[in-house]
Amino acid sequence: MSVAAEDQKVMRRNGSIDAHAGSTSGRHRMPKAWENSPLRLIPQIWVLTARILRRWSRDPATVVQSLVMPAGFVVALDIVLGDGIEQVTGHSALYGSVPLVAMVGAMTGAIIGAVGIMRERTDGLLSRMWVLPVHRASGVLSRLLADGVRIVVITLVVMCVGLMLGFRFRQSILESVAWVFIPALFGVAFSAAILTLALYSANTIVPQATEIVCAILMFFSTGFVPLDQFPHWLQPVVEHQPVSYVIETMRGLSLGGPVAVPLAGTLLWSGGIAAVCVIPMAIGYRRASKRG
Repeated sequence: MSVAAEDQKVMRRNGSIDAHAGSTSGRHRMPKAWENSPLRLIPQIWVLTARILRRWSRDPATVVQSLVMPAGFVVALDIVLGDGIEQVTGHSALYGSVPLVAMVGAMTGAIIGAVGIMRERTDGLLSRMWVLPVHRASGVLSRLLADGVRIVVITLVVMCVGLMLGFRFRQSILESVAWVFIPALFGVAFSAAILTLALYSANTIVPQATEIVCAILMFFSTGFVPLDQFPHWLQPVVEHQPVSYVIETMRGLSLGGPVAVPLAGTLLWSGGIAAVCVIPMAIGYRRASKRG
């Protein structure tokens, strides 16, 4: 089945679900207030999220970039930097490189989602979805939820590769479970920022250019080398940037060490980005959906 046919099938499914759930007679149209009922939001988000995840899973380029490349990156970092970092820190470099690669996969994957929504805007799919009797927030929230699922899957894949290389959880089961979901905290907020840029961009150059930001956050973080190995004037920047906070939180949850401070930094960065993006993203999505 083609992507266009699949999207048409999802739209028909949404329309039939909402028609049966909200109509009391065939002659009366469902009120707009009921159309935006919170009771309808959750099942509609589920349907639209499943649509996005199916599209990603059927795209070989997306699968390779999201899963295969991060797995290979973990192995390459362990071969190149593993012994040197272990000599300096006294523990395996995997406790920094595995969280780092999980975050890199989370951020670079956000660009795939941004390019996807721009194509749907150009093809008119967003405008067709807008006229359906669905909750107005379901389109944006389903994309963010799909990104959250994608990030958790990437983290699990990278974790499995790390376990094969010698990565181990030395804390409790609860902390190990929390470790899996930490990248999604900042990753979803980063996806919201990239999605907002995409909604206001005329072409894919702007969201794709954010790969430079991803590279800077990756190289100038505590995932590659310990903080004290950076120049003194650069250490405050490296210490307080969001990727370093995520890495240190995950390091504390797996190896042991402080968790409260880096977790607070992660939450502040994530909450700040989300607060800045929420209104522009909602306005941009509404405008993009009304095009054509």
